[in-house]
Amino acid sequence: MISYHRPSHRNSFAALLIAAQILLVGSALADTGSNRLAALFGGPWSLTDTKGQIVSEKTWQGQVVVLYFGYLSCPDICPTSLQTIAEALDALGTKAAKVQPLFATVDPERDTPARLASFTAQFHPRIIGLTGTPDQIAAVAKAYRVSYRKVPDSSGNSYFIDHSSVVYLIDTGGKTAAVLGLETSADAMAAAIGKLLPPSTN
Repeated sequence: MISYHRPSHRNSFAALLIAAQILLVGSALADTGSNRLAALFGGPWSLTDTKGQIVSEKTWQGQVVVLYFGYLSCPDICPTSLQTIAEALDALGTKAAKVQPLFATVDPERDTPARLASFTAQFHPRIIGLTGTPDQIAAVAKAYRVSYRKVPDSSGNSYFIDHSSVVYLIDTGGKTAAVLGLETSADAMAAAIGKLLPPSTN
């Protein structure tokens, strides 16, 4: 099941492709035995972290990356997803040292590095916020087939962002290995992450 921040009768081509290509087993999808997911999701990208450092898809190779796209003004789905990620990290205990969670904003106009840092710190100190120019955000969203669009609110003075909402697990070689839906529990997420960690991880 592919989840969205707000219900919409018009799903984008990317969202339809995700739904067609991915089979969710229980609450988590894992396809680590082939390159199907790596071929569908991922590619070169460059963003900026909350300390102003330029980062890319190569920055955290050697670690398992937990990647989620959202925005700070999201009223429910994004905070819930980040809380689940935080609880999964806690469930991993010392193994979490080999895991890097990332929160990439789809609202770079409003989500400044300072606001991102403050927001992610509310959930877990290891979560790193990422931003960039609108073009950079569009490029990484395209790479991971993330659908997002602005929707004006009732006042006409602000907006929501209608966006697909899944968690990507990227293995130590930098390839997408699993895509987890909103219904994934923290324990299931921790188990999926654990399968991607090297056997020697304590």
